[in-house]
Amino acid sequence: MTLDFDRLAHVMRHLALLAGDRIMEIYDAPDFDVRSKADASPVTAADEAADLLIAEGLAEAFPALPIVTEEQAESHGQSVSTFLIVDPLDGTKEFVQRRGDFTVNIAYVENGVPLRGVVYAPAKGRLFFTLGDGRSVEEKGPFDKTTPGELVPLSVSVPDNRALMVVASKSHRDQATDDYIARYAVRDMTSAGSSLKFCLVATGEADLYPRLGRTMEWDTAAGDAVLRGAGGLVVRFDDHSPFTYGKPGFENPFFIAYAPGVLLVNA
Repeated sequence: MTLDFDRLAHVMRHLALLAGDRIMEIYDAPDFDVRSKADASPVTAADEAADLLIAEGLAEAFPALPIVTEEQAESHGQSVSTFLIVDPLDGTKEFVQRRGDFTVNIAYVENGVPLRGVVYAPAKGRLFFTLGDGRSVEEKGPFDKTTPGELVPLSVSVPDNRALMVVASKSHRDQATDDYIARYAVRDMTSAGSSLKFCLVATGEADLYPRLGRTMEWDTAAGDAVLRGAGGLVVRFDDHSPFTYGKPGFENPFFIAYAPGVLLVNA
């Protein structure tokens, strides 16, 4: 199968913006229901509406590609290495608490590597995606659904290992993460929700993002693709080996996302 990457970038961006509109309609409503899934994680009507919109749009545009999406459990039993993967609302806890740090994530994985992705934070008005040639950009709003506006090329920082900028999870910080970060010479730290942490490394706003906690591939693939397209790297936490996708059950090991030049310390 030969994939038109320019068309892929257009479709993923378009669907992310449409899903963002639907999510914000629910977010801005006076109230919305929150339910618990089997794993006790929260789900809302926004997750489900965005999921349906994106999954249908991708299936129509790329019928030959398998689709894995968080909200469709039947898609989680696939054994695939080349596929589309979706988290229609990453950061549901941020959404429920109306903190704004939630994103729409869509990615294309080929032979286990996330090559293209889009991360859209509708409440923050930030849109990051990979172009057809694989380079990552941030688009400045307002966002037209069909025609991209001003695009700012993304490039990771040139880190100073004597004064690193670190980004960590807003909702999942723990002592193990803090202990690991303490092994670096840190200039400052920031926190962010959802896949925005990858994007902060991609823009050069942070040098290092360690994650010592459970994540799934749909949580990370789009942000990982954006970071790689900006010159960044993602490796396993335990042995710094390549971080791959299409694993059984789509569950991730701990990982480190960073700008090349950061001198990683061992686990």
